[in-house]
Amino acid sequence: MSASPASYSDRLIQTTLKLRRQLGSLSFTAPVAHVYSPLYYAWEPHRRYLESYGSNRKRVLFVGMNPGPFGMVQTGIPFGEIKAVRDWMRISGLVNQPPGQHPRRPILGFECKRTEISGARLWGLFARRYPNAPDFFSEQFVLNYCPLAFLSTSGSNLTPDKLLRSEREAMEEICSRHLKTFISILAPEIAIGIGGFAAAHLRKVTSELGIRVEQILHPSPACPASNDDWAGKVERHLRKLGVWTF
Repeated sequence: MSASPASYSDRLIQTTLKLRRQLGSLSFTAPVAHVYSPLYYAWEPHRRYLESYGSNRKRVLFVGMNPGPFGMVQTGIPFGEIKAVRDWMRISGLVNQPPGQHPRRPILGFECKRTEISGARLWGLFARRYPNAPDFFSEQFVLNYCPLAFLSTSGSNLTPDKLLRSEREAMEEICSRHLKTFISILAPEIAIGIGGFAAAHLRKVTSELGIRVEQILHPSPACPASNDDWAGKVERHLRKLGVWTF
């Protein structure tokens, strides 16, 4: 007997709450000055994301690195560019004010006027191919490997590779265990790392699971190759890989 829609999303919610709790027990030192955990203060929209679009087995799982300052940090949704979340996914919800905000990186939730370029590119590509979000999510899903955002004293974004080694390894142990559980629930045929960091962790986590792992170019403007027709390059690559066939 196949699992019910509620059982899929309920299991995703429970493992995500466990991830939130375990990461909440960690502490980080310089160069990290601020840690944003949207699974706490933006839990309502994130829960709705899992409930709305995590209710069935997926053929393809896309995995990113960690939240961007104007995407998941504001909306609680991976690569959560506000227009894509609000207008395409039809998700909204309460976003609270977390403690210890950096003055240059306030949490404005769905009132934020800045655009997360990575999210606009990623979800923009998916939305052009699937004008109705449920059509995309019927077989595909997007997850971030680490749900924490790290800021320096100046407010600049710190990628996880910039963390102190011992702190990074403690974080990665928790996140890898969560990713493995997430994969066991959704049982994808293909897992796709959005950039090299996510792809490397996917390969480690899935080494014994027999899941095909691929990689696409990260949509960040910090990657020079992404600033020249990122969507066209990635769509052609996905077609070549056989991920998208129509």
